[in-house]
Amino acid sequence: MCGITGWVSYDSDLRSRRHVIDDMVATMERRGPDDSGVWLRRNVALGHRRLAVIDLDGGKQPMTIRTPNGTVALTYSGEVYNYQELRRELIGKGHRFRTQSDTEVVLNAYAEWGDTLVDHLNGMFAFALWDDRDSRLLLIRDRLGVKPLYYYPTADGVLFGSEPKAILAHPFVKKVVDLEGLRGLMSHALFTKPPGWSLWKGMSEVLPGTVVSVDADGIRSRTYWQLQPSEHRDDRQSTIEHVRELLDDIVQRQLVADVPRCVLLSGGLDSSTITGLAARQLDNDGSSLRTFSVDFAGHEQNFTREPGWEEPDSRFVRDMVAYRQLRHEVVMLDAETLKDPAVRRARIAARDLPSGFGDFDTSLYLLFDAIKSNSTVALSGETADEVFGGYPWMHDEAAQRDSTFPWISFIRARTDDPLPWVSGELRRTMDLNHYIDDLYRSAAAEIDYLDDVGESERRMRTVFYLSIARFVRYLLDRKDRLSMAVGLEVRVPFCDHRLVEYVYNVPWSLKTFDGQEKSLLRAASGDVVPRSIRNRKKAGYPLTQDADYLRNIQEQAQEVLGVPSSPVFELIDRSWLEHAAKVDAESTPRSTRSGIEAALDLHHWFDLYKPRLEL
Repeated sequence: MCGITGWVSYDSDLRSRRHVIDDMVATMERRGPDDSGVWLRRNVALGHRRLAVIDLDGGKQPMTIRTPNGTVALTYSGEVYNYQELRRELIGKGHRFRTQSDTEVVLNAYAEWGDTLVDHLNGMFAFALWDDRDSRLLLIRDRLGVKPLYYYPTADGVLFGSEPKAILAHPFVKKVVDLEGLRGLMSHALFTKPPGWSLWKGMSEVLPGTVVSVDADGIRSRTYWQLQPSEHRDDRQSTIEHVRELLDDIVQRQLVADVPRCVLLSGGLDSSTITGLAARQLDNDGSSLRTFSVDFAGHEQNFTREPGWEEPDSRFVRDMVAYRQLRHEVVMLDAETLKDPAVRRARIAARDLPSGFGDFDTSLYLLFDAIKSNSTVALSGETADEVFGGYPWMHDEAAQRDSTFPWISFIRARTDDPLPWVSGELRRTMDLNHYIDDLYRSAAAEIDYLDDVGESERRMRTVFYLSIARFVRYLLDRKDRLSMAVGLEVRVPFCDHRLVEYVYNVPWSLKTFDGQEKSLLRAASGDVVPRSIRNRKKAGYPLTQDADYLRNIQEQAQEVLGVPSSPVFELIDRSWLEHAAKVDAESTPRSTRSGIEAALDLHHWFDLYKPRLEL
């Protein structure tokens, strides 16, 4: 796992601009704390920061191979989980290897198969290949978009990086946010990440499952993978067995590493399934499994039920730890730690944007930071809800039928205004409802259906497509950026494309055969999790209920209000924030807290990035 960046300029000699690529590489030191490298030629500069996970001594990058007609160079981030099989296959075809790294496998796979190497890879990855033979750059991203990759077209080439900060370090690039960027930011706050969107003007994200090709004639892209419908022929038992076979294989592959590993254990079905499968695999190898969870001081003792949070996680975590005799550690946070402006600034810098999600992001960042001192690789249960059908809005008929993203329909049905803190002038300028409607129509137009399915099945096909192709992209970006900011690699077994493709085509009636959410996963993992977790209702990511935390951020909001010229008030309704900063912390709804978090994030983001707004 690493950070990559680069610059292609067909009209310039980059050999005299080494300092520029060095500056771009330096922005990603946290993504790759173990090593740094640059490969520089007349028209291309490739940079790399390395987090060493496989072949600690041999996987240095950028990596090159020579061909009779020129050099091929690679800067690579991610993991290819089938690299050992591919290595054997490539050796059989005459390739020679100097290292044991998956990076060298990717490089030789390109030498053997060219652009179609992506069809052979199973993993999470984002990489750039420069081919001297046709002076061409390829930017390639994994199927689900687990690993990030951005690019910025220039007059004579392109800039690229794992994160916007690498591109923003280039002197050609101005830190400008226009209306389209702000619209995307507001839809981002509703868990709807526009495809290819970047907050920064002129910058785009390489779409998941896409190859972007750059040469002297310009920039082109092609999609190499997307969700497609197919007839599901397996009966219930065969389906459950196949899901289990896939999960066993996926977890076994994703445990491969030359560094300490662990699992993120929340006490829910998803993370407990990964934990149970991983523990069984490591038992067979004579190893023990480390697990980590996050909790808040006094949370279990003072827990209050809320929609989506029926019980505290801690009891279920203890059940799983006892069930598998795990080496478990709880990362305990308090209101004082969560409110720390330095931590807020660190996570904003990690994501290059003001997410506005407060302790939702802060607690995850602090969890990852604590884990890093013990492990370099962590497995996560992320994406199981999108794949297997775990969210409440997937089971809400009104949300299923609504002509918008089902999670937004679910939100709108429960609140008059999900973004009450946005200033009136910005609301009118953005016209966010029409913007989201356009995003929905564009996404719905991508979906293919089988000809002979009924209306209900067609409706659920739409729900699942939107969940995997839109909703999950927000969560994957959050997970990557916050974990890599502390040099921790988080792997997501439920994003294996084989599992996603298979379960996507299972009929809804079979996905809910026991009358609960995630029926298939529940049945496939029944022997590796305790009964209490197997029967547990879906719970949201844990958030603090400590009123001291709200009082702390209200005090910080008062400080922002004390700066009348703050650019925050180009976006935030001042009168709304004045009221929110004074309300009773014991009975404040989460929507009010979210607005305060948004204001504080924007305040620090303006200070850190000094963006220019073009509204």
